[in-house]
Amino acid sequence: MKTLILIRHAKSSWKDETLPDRERPLNTRGKNDAPLMGQILFEKNIIPDLVLSSSAKRAKKTAQKIFFDVYGFMESQVHLTDDLYFTGLPFHMRIINTLLDTKNTVALVGHNPDFSGLVDFLAEEPVEEMPTSGVYCLDFDVNSWSEVARHSGRVRFFEYPKKYKMS
Repeated sequence: MKTLILIRHAKSSWKDETLPDRERPLNTRGKNDAPLMGQILFEKNIIPDLVLSSSAKRAKKTAQKIFFDVYGFMESQVHLTDDLYFTGLPFHMRIINTLLDTKNTVALVGHNPDFSGLVDFLAEEPVEEMPTSGVYCLDFDVNSWSEVARHSGRVRFFEYPKKYKMS
């Protein structure tokens, strides 16, 4: 079995409109929501063998707040890549289908609309749109990542910060 954790970056700041999109930081809510989602993943005993994050600042900071601050991962355990920055479904599937089969649980940290589209493509059942800091965990009854295909994933859980906040 292979498990894929898809994490949408936490809420980002639009305060400085002169910043290039890749350089937008997390806002206060994002800085609080990312570790909350990390704690939820950790409590569910989800330990990724590999973490790939978009190199955009908001995705990188989300990955750090989850995997450095909550999990205690080292910097070398979170890999940054431009390949998860708005590259689209075919490219994301190529990344997934070429993952090393020695990695059974992989976390990807990226962006919408790409990640909502990816979850919708992979899941057996219709899924909800991913809010910021949203996390989908998909299980695939396969031995190789190359076998992951459309509608082959079972949603184990979908978590997002508002589920845990008082209204």
